[in-house]
Amino acid sequence: MKFQSSFKFLFFLFFSFNAFANENIDEKVKKLTLELRCMTCQNQSVYESDSDYAKDVMIIVKEKFKEGLDEREIKEFLTERYGEYILFKPYFSSKNVLLWLFPFILIIASMLVFIRNLKKK
Repeated sequence: MKFQSSFKFLFFLFFSFNAFANENIDEKVKKLTLELRCMTCQNQSVYESDSDYAKDVMIIVKEKFKEGLDEREIKEFLTERYGEYILFKPYFSSKNVLLWLFPFILIIASMLVFIRNLKKK
């Protein structure tokens, strides 16, 4: 009897832990897929989209988390596979430095034009 009750306890403990681990992975998948762009919908996140592409990406992300990869590694994997456009927040790199600096360049140029026009008057 004692063995049977301890077996039930271990069985319950294992499945409780497994359910907790799956819940934790599901939260990680949700958080990461909210940061990924659906390539079919383009202005929706993968998490919000109902397209087949989004479902496939969610499966990939979940599998990668189960393999033990972290968010950064999964983002790098998806970026290599689908391109940087999949990220709502692209990386700061030499390829897209103009994308990041253009707003500042535009503000500075506008201020210079504004100041020059004030000096003429």
